[in-house]
Amino acid sequence: MAALTDPYAPGVLDLRQVRGVDLDALLDEEIATWNTTLDWDFRPSAGLVRRFLDMQALSGYALLIGGRVVGYTYFVAEERKGLIGDLYVMKEFATPDTESLLLGAVLEAMVKSPFIRRIESQLMMLRHGSRIALPYWRYLKVHARNFLEIDLAKALALPHGPAARVLTIDNWTERKQDEAAQLISNSYHGHIDSEINDQYRSPGGARRFLMNIVQYPGCGAFYQPASYVAVDPRSGHLVGISLSSLVADDVGHITQVCVSKAARHRGIGYELLRRSLESLARNGCKRASLTVTAANRSANRVYDQMGFDKRREFSAYVWDGF
Repeated sequence: MAALTDPYAPGVLDLRQVRGVDLDALLDEEIATWNTTLDWDFRPSAGLVRRFLDMQALSGYALLIGGRVVGYTYFVAEERKGLIGDLYVMKEFATPDTESLLLGAVLEAMVKSPFIRRIESQLMMLRHGSRIALPYWRYLKVHARNFLEIDLAKALALPHGPAARVLTIDNWTERKQDEAAQLISNSYHGHIDSEINDQYRSPGGARRFLMNIVQYPGCGAFYQPASYVAVDPRSGHLVGISLSSLVADDVGHITQVCVSKAARHRGIGYELLRRSLESLARNGCKRASLTVTAANRSANRVYDQMGFDKRREFSAYVWDGF
């Protein structure tokens, strides 16, 4: 007699075979999880997922148990790089095995692609990352990262930094985009964050990074009133930027803080960040967050001194050279 197939055994299905309505309960839970865990309104991102599912334009996999969609992951390809945009499994069904099944499926699809040679991902909602036997481990590097948050009442009490007296600090304008891209590329040369995000390695990549955070909701809605540039008045050169977004009605997020190598250790990053936090607070935000690589000790020290607290630890995953 042939063995019976267990209908409740987890399996994966190409996302192009499901519709947005099939993920309604799953996405509703993910929205609630982002809200309670990170004070982050995930509804705009969930709306895009539903939209692209209905267009059959989202590459990835759904996790099915008992005929029900209880998890999903998707990826996008950018030149010769693949990006895992999200991986979420409902709490009731989230185990090392189910998360590993989804992650393995999406990685295999990208590794088999003749065009993709590098894969990056920062999976904020992966529950069992430390307990998963990560696929393609020979090509993998894992970087510990922290999600930090500050009560903006604290930010309003922060003193002005000395950089405020010697630099010109203005609001962000798109006219600065090319110069900012060059600044990012130069500043992150040899930095650990350029190992996590290879867009930091070139001006062209940095321009795409800037376009992504300004135009798309993955890091919230870009918020120009709390985004600043620092210019050296003697040379007229851009020496630092602090960019912000809104991730909820009363929560801001710092998407980028960057200072040129030649201008470091002068308190420029502190003052730019202080101004962004102050502006967010004066425009109705109660909290603000940012992410930072754990190995970036100098940045973590500054954030700790300013009053940020750790809300969550997560990992950045990079598969390269396969």
